[in-house]
Amino acid sequence: MRFIITARPADESKAPDGNAPFDETLFTAYMRFNEEMNTAGVLVASEGLNPGGQGARIEVRGGRRSLVDGPFAESKELVGGFYIVDVKSRDEAIEWALRCPSGLGFDDVLEIRQLTGEADLPPDILALIKAAAPTWSAAFLRSRAH
Repeated sequence: MRFIITARPADESKAPDGNAPFDETLFTAYMRFNEEMNTAGVLVASEGLNPGGQGARIEVRGGRRSLVDGPFAESKELVGGFYIVDVKSRDEAIEWALRCPSGLGFDDVLEIRQLTGEADLPPDILALIKAAAPTWSAAFLRSRAH
């Protein structure tokens, strides 16, 4: 089972101080946690996300996509990073999340959500996926096989 664990600031979190000195000890704790998950064979991907102001937003209105300049969600609502883990259960994903370091200012709340897998889709939808995207669906289904 694959889960995404997203990290965001808590409502009461202060924005990280861009002028604060680099916390090598805390950063090392994060890297050791990544290494531990990788060694355990559960880590699929782990990335931090750059601030939202450096990104872009595309919205659909009236059936048309357009670039939107704002307003954007407060930075406290933005995802700061994520882990994708491949584990045996939701409980195991929770166990890993409970061990995750915190302290960077954008990782106080971790949300765990299961990624959609083959077993979550009805057969008629799976058939449509395979017909419309044969190479992607083969990779999608292969990546979820144990």
